[in-house]
Amino acid sequence: MKQQSDDAAAINDQPAWLQSYIESPEKQKALYKKTLLIVVLSQIFGGAGLAAGITVGALLARDMLGTDTVAGLPTALFTLGSAGAALVVGRLSQRYGRRAGLASGFLTGGIGAIGVIFAAVTNNIYLLFASLLIYGAGSATNLQARYAGTDLANEKQRATAISIAMVSTTFGAVAGPNLVEAMGEFALSVGVPALSGPFILAAAAYIIAGLVLLFFLRPDPFVVARAIALAERNASKAKDYIEETYSTDRRGIGVAALIMVLSQLVMVAIMTMTPVHMGHHGHGLSAVGMVIGFHIGAMYLPSLLTGVLVDKIGRKTMAIASGVTLLISGVVASIAPGESMLWITLALILLGLGWNFGLISGTALLVDATNPVNRAKMQGSIDVMVALSGATGGMLSGMVVANSSFAFLSLAGGILSLILIPFVIWANRK
Repeated sequence: MKQQSDDAAAINDQPAWLQSYIESPEKQKALYKKTLLIVVLSQIFGGAGLAAGITVGALLARDMLGTDTVAGLPTALFTLGSAGAALVVGRLSQRYGRRAGLASGFLTGGIGAIGVIFAAVTNNIYLLFASLLIYGAGSATNLQARYAGTDLANEKQRATAISIAMVSTTFGAVAGPNLVEAMGEFALSVGVPALSGPFILAAAAYIIAGLVLLFFLRPDPFVVARAIALAERNASKAKDYIEETYSTDRRGIGVAALIMVLSQLVMVAIMTMTPVHMGHHGHGLSAVGMVIGFHIGAMYLPSLLTGVLVDKIGRKTMAIASGVTLLISGVVASIAPGESMLWITLALILLGLGWNFGLISGTALLVDATNPVNRAKMQGSIDVMVALSGATGGMLSGMVVANSSFAFLSLAGGILSLILIPFVIWANRK
């Protein structure tokens, strides 16, 4: 009763500008389109910032520590940092809106990238580790930005809205790894180590992404969506309507979380050790950058098609496709000759594609299973689990390869992804 009275009071106290959105479907549609445009702009820069740590983080740690055993530690650290940031960004978004949460996350990630640069210059491993944790905020925000487009989307638009946000990341994420060599030369020209060059790009990209959201994501789509939901709840006297609209599907949330967690775990583990594996077989930075660029392109570029497929043929069908694609990727990576750019690239493309299927289908399931009143908070909590799974994959990958081989890691990851299938089938049962 208290919650209902609080909601009613909140509705009555809405400012005039917000009330105008509640009453006008046309304004809601216009804001939905504007939100997608702003998210696209921010994600282009956010993708470039994300790519730096993926491409050279492991190589930077290996050079500073002199061993491959902890080469997966940078990925583990910035994904661990992204776990904490996902929780904070989700809570900020729930309380103050997407603008506050996403802008804060990207700006924090930019500060972390600056810290990595100083760590490389001073050869301070402790500063490197601390900065990578902070840098992880950008990764968490880059993922959470996909939710902003769904705030004002209907059920048949949700996966497509997610895919538009993700595909825009491609432009920066693919360009970032392919600028590794150029940024390395730029870094040397200004007197800093070559491997810190991509983090110069990351700092600028994350800060620009944060400023784009801070200044242009107005009105805030989540604030408007929440106000609309509360108004509909207050206006409806039908108990079944309220229960359907504001119920929480715990089974759906659990399956959505499992899909995203396993996809992230397998993808990060194999991806993290690929640059090190290539280095052992004589491939240079430009070759590593190209392979990672193709991988990141496969993570994001197919999103428009994936979003349509998720909306048309179903979330759970595409989740099963994710498990199968990740398995094939693991098998290809395990048998690929280390000297063959073609086979390594193919394995990483399939790895990115399987992750793409899993993330979009899992995200759509999560949005379906929550309601506007608790959605942002729940999204942040699930993204914490996703980030922790990535941290686990990154941390364990170096140890697994050091004690066995890259082939064993890849095959084990592919087999692990098959766990998705029985859980998805179970969730589909009434």
